[in-house]
Amino acid sequence: MSTNTDKTADKASDKTTAAGASTPEQYVQQKAAASGSSFYYAFLFLPPPRRAAITAFYAFCREVDDVVDEVSDPGVAATKLAWWRKEAMSAFNGQPSHPAMKALMPHVKDYDIRVEHLLAVIDGCQMDLEQTRYLDYPGLQRYCHLVAGVVGEVASGIFGRSDPQTIAYAHKLGQAMQLTNIIRDVGDDARRGRIYLPVSELQQFDVKAHEILKRDAPWGYSDRFTALMKFQAERAHALYDEAVALLSDTDRKAQKPGLMMANIYRTLLREIEAENFQVLHQRIALTPLRKLWIAMKTNWRGR
Repeated sequence: MSTNTDKTADKASDKTTAAGASTPEQYVQQKAAASGSSFYYAFLFLPPPRRAAITAFYAFCREVDDVVDEVSDPGVAATKLAWWRKEAMSAFNGQPSHPAMKALMPHVKDYDIRVEHLLAVIDGCQMDLEQTRYLDYPGLQRYCHLVAGVVGEVASGIFGRSDPQTIAYAHKLGQAMQLTNIIRDVGDDARRGRIYLPVSELQQFDVKAHEILKRDAPWGYSDRFTALMKFQAERAHALYDEAVALLSDTDRKAQKPGLMMANIYRTLLREIEAENFQVLHQRIALTPLRKLWIAMKTNWRGR
């Protein structure tokens, strides 16, 4: 439910398997399976029609996300995102050309997926090209809304919802997961020249941008950095709690895939906390087996 789509992807494997697909459905399935994403483990528990829809939507999100992550020239990346805008509009006018869009379009009516949803995700990726800093948390929230909240709304519709409040749950859960992504990826993002931690909060904890951007030992670790990251983690935990409190018993069973992803991400967040936020020089991750176990346990317990 976060479109940063759990960037633990094996990019080379992803490209190889997707290139060998013969149908749009195989393409999006291989893209999801090759990613190693936490999302993939939740998809496994869905009935086939819903699984096909969320897999196609996930593949679209990955495609536009990869434009920002993999294209070093901002001008080229902007051109590619402009192409995706046209592709989304064309697809909803009955003329999809990309396999991800061809796989997605049969499901848009059943699950109320609108072109505005896809354009919002692209807008979020566009922000990554135009902005490498966020002055304050409200500014970061706008970004999280586009790349995670909107994705949560679409995903919750695919999973199945009857209570309008489930949309608010999905938005908040997407935001919590996006903040977890940001905490995990501080070092990786810094190596791309981006710092998502709000400038006002860096100043609050007296952490300098050049410390986070430092690329060799001892990197930018300090008691000040640890305090800043604890603050970020506490905010994320609060959002997880607030999101789950919004989920009614009526929709809890249908929304189990989202709860699986939430439990996987929150376990990752606790792992990062246990490692004392050593995220500047390494990527802390859960093993595939552990992700699958968490998904299975959530499926059994229903929460």
